[in-house]
Amino acid sequence: MDYKYIEQLLERYFEAETTLKEEQILKAFFEQNDEDMPESLRQYRSLFEAMVPEETLDDDFDERLLQMTEEAPQVKARVISLGQRLRPLFRAAAVVAIVLTLSNALNQSLGDNSTWVDEDSYALEQMVPSADEPAMAYEQPVDSLVTDSLFKPTGYLE
Repeated sequence: MDYKYIEQLLERYFEAETTLKEEQILKAFFEQNDEDMPESLRQYRSLFEAMVPEETLDDDFDERLLQMTEEAPQVKARVISLGQRLRPLFRAAAVVAIVLTLSNALNQSLGDNSTWVDEDSYALEQMVPSADEPAMAYEQPVDSLVTDSLFKPTGYLE
């Protein structure tokens, strides 16, 4: 059998130049179960077997669709105020405030109750003897007063 006409129709089909009648001829050709069909044409069989005629809508389709929409329950819109919209944010802010307050209270109760003192001034007070103890002031060397290069006296020799 000569398949030249079918091959020409396939070329025109892939170039989108076929008519509906020619496409029906191709579909009918590939629907037949011909064992003698060449392998080059068998590869297109699945393409034309997948072609299904379009379903058309019934005349009463519009009426059925309108009935279905009328039977559906009517949903009323609710008005949501600004307070109702922001209520989840207020709740989240309250939770954060409570957590921070409790963690601060826990820190204060478990932490050291001593007052905060500047470390440099505290160290300086410990090294400088008071006026009540002149003997200790006399015995303490001058080097112990120098804790930083900023506190060195101007005429001091190293």
